Amino acid sequence: MLEQDLKTQLAAYLERLREPVEIVASLDDSANSRDLLTLLKEITGLSPLLSLRLDGSEARRPSFAVARPGQAGRIHFAGLPLGHEFNSLVLALLHTGGHPPKVNGPTLERLSLLRGPLRFETYISLACHNCPDVVQALNLIAAVNPEAQSVMIDGALFQDEVNARQIMGVPFTLRNGEPFGQGRMSLEDILDRLDTGGAERAALELSARAPYDMLVVGGGPAGATAAIYAARKGLRVGLVAERLGGQVLDTLGIENFISMPYTEGPKLAAALEEHVRQYGVDLIERQRASALVPAPAGHEIKLASGASLKARAVVLATGARWRELKVPGEKTYQTKGVCFCPHCDGPLFKGKRVAVIGGGNSGVEAAIDLAGIAAQVTLLEFDHQLRADAVLQEKLSSLANVRVMTSAQTSEVLGDGQKVTGLAYTDRVSGAGARLELDGIFVQIGLLPSTEWLKGTVELSRQGEIVVDARGATSVPGVFAAGDCTTVPYKQIVIALGEGAKASLAAFEHLLREPPSQVAAPPRGEAALVV
Repeated sequence: MLEQDLKTQLAAYLERLREPVEIVASLDDSANSRDLLTLLKEITGLSPLLSLRLDGSEARRPSFAVARPGQAGRIHFAGLPLGHEFNSLVLALLHTGGHPPKVNGPTLERLSLLRGPLRFETYISLACHNCPDVVQALNLIAAVNPEAQSVMIDGALFQDEVNARQIMGVPFTLRNGEPFGQGRMSLEDILDRLDTGGAERAALELSARAPYDMLVVGGGPAGATAAIYAARKGLRVGLVAERLGGQVLDTLGIENFISMPYTEGPKLAAALEEHVRQYGVDLIERQRASALVPAPAGHEIKLASGASLKARAVVLATGARWRELKVPGEKTYQTKGVCFCPHCDGPLFKGKRVAVIGGGNSGVEAAIDLAGIAAQVTLLEFDHQLRADAVLQEKLSSLANVRVMTSAQTSEVLGDGQKVTGLAYTDRVSGAGARLELDGIFVQIGLLPSTEWLKGTVELSRQGEIVVDARGATSVPGVFAAGDCTTVPYKQIVIALGEGAKASLAAFEHLLREPPSQVAAPPRGEAALVV
């Protein structure tokens, strides 16, 4: 089942085990159980510290638990953890076997102090690139804290449970049988939900920090590049972001990043983060900016957590998010059939009827992907023709289970109170209204700049984009902007990288004109980077 190269790599990782680990499988006579047994035998054959038992008593089959011999398993996998979840399995084995996790001491202490019982069940799809973040975080909690358990459940394999719980978006996590979270969550996000006092302490600590030379708001390609360029100039730099990587984390295949014929969003985001960390940038994660307070003596960024940060210069790189339809029923049925990520949520609609709204590259790519999963895909485009690249349209037209409807304006998302049942639309040529019976709707109509918090502070365009000049300067002296949140045309990763560098260099030149005594100095014990 595993390729030889992967076996070789896995064997090298398993050399880090310090203690014996036992895998306890719960199987039946299905083909999936046979596949799982093959996988587990291959894995346990790679290390003398791994053993396999086949007398598990879990109701979900196939499944298995990872445990120390003689102890009850606290980490469980219901299904075959392949694809994006294979790393989750490897980390579960290592952490159960005594290999120390890459988590700092204060975080480990918070994990160990959580009070249970805490039983987490996370429904995933193997094609979801956000799901492993949640699974691995919860598995780590279970590995560290004896009052916690974590169960990964392949939604495509346990479709009856998915339907019974009305789950239409992954990752979807239950805590002790009750909904806990949906979507990507980091370990720190989860801890903040479980330990609210920790978030308050973190806000106080942030507010006490000395002013920065430059503060970058946003962790996508533009923000990461701006931070790196500023740090290379020897500045004390802070980068505040809800999540490092930004929208790139929600992008699977990337084929137009020059010098790299193909990569994936999470992989590129990880590379950006690693590069930023190499320069000693002060990363302030899981924080959302709520207000900008300009001042000649130092701009202030207020955060939704209650904290505030100050800096002599600011680079805004808050990016954009998926644009919504803004029709009745859309909000009601988000996560209940209205989706924005075909890669993550597509497998939940296997053999069902879905619609894609939007005829640009994103919409057509989504329809092509979903055609291999869903029974029927209907693509609706507002304009009289599709706007996607010709090569994508050609591929779309070759798919027998896809139909395209142009001049179609979606007017309402329909549902039965629990899930999506269809949509209503208007034919813009004839003016006639019609309905489609559907199980899911994927909205792919472009992006909306994340700039609402800046209204009344910096000049925004009619579309809500930050107005910038050729150097990335905004209407506020000392405040610069870059990336998808600005008026710069063509929202592309490669353009965001360049704009981030340009805005950072312009901000640096702005600081050079400031009196040296006013430039923020590093706190005692910290040294600024030198070119």
